[in-house]
Amino acid sequence: MSMRYHLLMLMLALSSGAAFAQPATIQTLPGMPPVSNSSNLYSETAAGKLSASVTNALPRIYVPNRQSNDVYVIDPETMKVVDKFRVGRNPQHVVPSWDLKTLWVANNAEGRTDGTMTPIDPVTGKPGKSISVDDPYNVYFTPDGRFAIIVAEARKRLDFRDAQTMKMQGSLPVPECGGVNHADFSIDGRYAIFTCEFTGKLAKVDMVDRKVIGYLKLSRGGMPQDIRVSPDGRLFLVADMHADGVHVIDGEKFAELEFIKTGVGTHGLYPSRDGTKLYVANRGSHKMYGPRAGKEGSVSVVDFATRKVEKTWPIPGGGSPDMGNVSADGKTLWLSGRFDNVVYAIDTTAGTVTKIPVGKEPHGLTVWPQPGRYSLGHTGNLR
Repeated sequence: MSMRYHLLMLMLALSSGAAFAQPATIQTLPGMPPVSNSSNLYSETAAGKLSASVTNALPRIYVPNRQSNDVYVIDPETMKVVDKFRVGRNPQHVVPSWDLKTLWVANNAEGRTDGTMTPIDPVTGKPGKSISVDDPYNVYFTPDGRFAIIVAEARKRLDFRDAQTMKMQGSLPVPECGGVNHADFSIDGRYAIFTCEFTGKLAKVDMVDRKVIGYLKLSRGGMPQDIRVSPDGRLFLVADMHADGVHVIDGEKFAELEFIKTGVGTHGLYPSRDGTKLYVANRGSHKMYGPRAGKEGSVSVVDFATRKVEKTWPIPGGGSPDMGNVSADGKTLWLSGRFDNVVYAIDTTAGTVTKIPVGKEPHGLTVWPQPGRYSLGHTGNLR
C-alpha cells in the first residue's frame, strides 16, 4: 500500500481519537466531586493520598463490639488496645462521615426504638453525645454529601437524614429487600445497589429521584452481604455468605454475569490501596450452624481485572473474619473476628495474622485515617 494511504489512515485515526484515546469524562451527580480517573475510581484512595481533613487524626482502629455495647480503640503501631468506651445498644459499624471529620458509631438496638448514633472525634479519639436515630444498622452518605442514608434493616427502609445533624429528611421503603444492609454507588453517583440479606436479592436505587429502580433475585438464592464496585465502575461484586463466594453484577443492566468461588461464609469486601485487588473476608460457618461454627475462616485475594482468586490466607484456628478495612499504607488488612472476640491484623504481603483480644462480638471496625477525598459510608468506602 502507498505511503499516501497510510498517512490518510493515520489522519482518520487521529480525527476519531482512536490513536490517542482519553479516559471518558464522567457526568456525576450534581454536587458530587468529579471522578479523577474513569478507569480507576479508587485512584484517590491510594497509599499516601491523605486529605487535609485527616491531618490531625489519631492513627487508630475503632472496634464496635455488638454484645458488650462498647468500642475498643487499638493503636496500630503497638497492636494494643489503648482505650474503650460505652456506646448505645448493639453497635454495628463505625462509619466515617462524608467530610471525614466525624466517625459515627451506628447503634441499632436490634430494631428497637432506642437506636442511637454516637459521634467520635478522630482528633481526640473520644466519643461525644449520642443522637437518637431509629434502627441505624448501617450508614452511607449520598455522593454529594447532603444526606446520611440510615439503613434501617428491621424496617425495610432507607432513611435520608441531614449529614451533619442526623435530622430526618425523608424515607424510602424497600419492601422486597428483607435484611437490607450493605451498599455501594455507581461511578457517577446516580444510583446505588443495596444487598437484601434475608431475601437473596439486590435493590437498585435511583439517587437523583430517590426511588427504587428494581430488584434482582440472585441465582443461587443465598445471603448477600457486602458489595463493592469495580475500579472502572462497570461491575458490582457481591459477597454471599451462603453461596460461599462473590456474585458479579453488571451495574447498568442490573444483571448477574458470573460467580467467583472464594471460601466458607463470604462476607466483607475491601479493595487494595492500588485498586488492583479485592480482599474477601470468608467468615467461616456461622454460629447458627452448630458444631461447624467458626471453622474455615479465611481471606481470599481476588484480582479485579481477571476476577480470579490469586491466593487464600487461612485464619489460624479457623476464625471468623468479618468487617474492617485496609490500613492507610495498604500493608495491613484489619478485620473483626466476629465470633472469636478478637481483631485480626493481616499482612497483605505475606498473609500472616496477628490477633488482638477485644470486646464481645466485634463487628464493623474502621481504620482511621484512610486515604481519600470523601466517604460514602460503611467502614470507609472512600473515593
